[in-house]
Amino acid sequence: MSLTDSTMMPLGTSAPDFELPDTTSGENRTFADVAGDQGTLVIFICNHCPYVLHIADEIATIAAQYGPQGIGFVAISSNDVSERPEDGPDHMRDFAEKYHFTFPYLYDESQAVAKSYDAVCTPDFFLFDAEGRCVYRGQFDESRPRRDVPVTGADLRASLDALLAGDMIPEDAQVPSQGCSIKWKMA
Repeated sequence: MSLTDSTMMPLGTSAPDFELPDTTSGENRTFADVAGDQGTLVIFICNHCPYVLHIADEIATIAAQYGPQGIGFVAISSNDVSERPEDGPDHMRDFAEKYHFTFPYLYDESQAVAKSYDAVCTPDFFLFDAEGRCVYRGQFDESRPRRDVPVTGADLRASLDALLAGDMIPEDAQVPSQGCSIKWKMA
């Protein structure tokens, strides 16, 4: 498995808006629809990536824990389904059910949303404050497939806790996420 590091959107960047179909409900969702009162986590994932599969259960656990505290969650898949059919909308719905997602799982067919966020890998995490400014972009935790480190979501949890407490998230706590590259469409 080759690793791609996230590009690390500049802190303070306003969350790019979007309107994408939600594979779990069939409705279109915008950033405002998924935003939480205290902040919003935008996660770029896909169904086949071993790095996503490695943490999918813990993503659902964190969403269940922090959602009631005012954090909005949304997952977006931007992969080219002609290259990875298993990442298509029907499979996304099944994936969300399998992992008990309590948040929308959106399909970015045009890949425009991934590009607007400078997302390049799966998983790629972007945390925004209540005003929609980027306060964290980075890894879930230090765990990776075939690495003897437990999946805890420690980095993301620490960032969520800091956001909820009104604290700054230190720059040195912002370690790039790593995973599979987004499968881009040929131009």
